[in-house]
Amino acid sequence: MRVQSLTLAAASAALLAPTTPPAAHTHPAVWRESTVSAAELLAEVRDCDPVSRGHYRSDNGARADIPVCGTRDAVFWKADMDIDCDGRPGPRCNRRTDPYFAASTAYAQSDGRPLSAERLPFIVVPAPSGLWDYRDHGIGGGSVVAVVYRDRVQYAVVGDTGPQGIIGEASYATAKALGIRADPHGGGVPSGVTYIVFKNTKVSPIEDHAAAVTEGERAARRFADGPPADAE
Repeated sequence: MRVQSLTLAAASAALLAPTTPPAAHTHPAVWRESTVSAAELLAEVRDCDPVSRGHYRSDNGARADIPVCGTRDAVFWKADMDIDCDGRPGPRCNRRTDPYFAASTAYAQSDGRPLSAERLPFIVVPAPSGLWDYRDHGIGGGSVVAVVYRDRVQYAVVGDTGPQGIIGEASYATAKALGIRADPHGGGVPSGVTYIVFKNTKVSPIEDHAAAVTEGERAARRFADGPPADAE
């Protein structure tokens, strides 16, 4: 609804001021989705206390050098972003646009259908293995995630699983919201993305992005403010 309202407002402004450059509304308020800044969140993930038993690769053939790190309230990793276009097919995510397209996701929306990668911001976590099992940390389908890229924070949910040894993937909608090229064939970025998954959070129904933003704001503020002074 927020994007729709901004789009209508932009259209009205264009009628009143024909000289207004349309490019000004290319990414409407993407980085304003969070009142918690990227800098605040990144300050909390400067140090890594590894919770994985080893390191992940960003892609097949890449060096395994990405640990999953943990705090009391979250797990996080710093990686690239590959584009996940799997799930319910649409005009941008289908077998024609993505040579590796799969019409399913590990978690389904409330009506039983796969998630829509081109509409719902979600991330991909590695399938459970001896290297790391996300389920051991209060994380599952619908867990809330803050995805940070440059000065932008995008809230998403855990929505799919990927290869056991590779990390760093998010849906078409996540990439687009962050200003990252969302093309499933050659899009994404090679580094600079931080994924912060908040433990013991859950959005239901999983496809309710507004609920993910609300819960994400709460979790991110707690995370950025740190534990109470009397906490152990």
